[in-house]
Amino acid sequence: MIALVQRVAEARVAIGGRVVGAIGPGALLFVCAEPDDSEAIADRLIAKVLGLRIFADADGKMNLDLATVGGGLLVVSQFTLAADVSRGHRPGFSGAAGAELGRRLYERALATARRLHGDVANGEFGADMQVSLVNDGPVTIPITLRA
Repeated sequence: MIALVQRVAEARVAIGGRVVGAIGPGALLFVCAEPDDSEAIADRLIAKVLGLRIFADADGKMNLDLATVGGGLLVVSQFTLAADVSRGHRPGFSGAAGAELGRRLYERALATARRLHGDVANGEFGADMQVSLVNDGPVTIPITLRA
């Protein structure tokens, strides 16, 4: 799976002008499944994200995780993380999982996040979403997990 984590002061996702998910301080997680991914990889990804020490402690060092700071997690599917731009100028997306697998793994990641963390919001798989965020830092962490 490919993911991008952004530490945020706030974030929200809207569909057709209606906010469907929002958090205050915390992390925005963009998720993309790849063809060889599994539920186990989705679970590992969420565990990794929840354990990331990307929040400042009393000394200003990134030393605290999401649960410790009581932050929210907004999970958004984004197949474009698998973009291949090695040839030409139009990205190719053959590296992304098909819609059925992508949906299943996104929903698994979301269910795992909800099981392990109290404050979880989400977008809608396959929807045309507008994501708004205030990046805190900025802190942006790319993650790629494979079997």
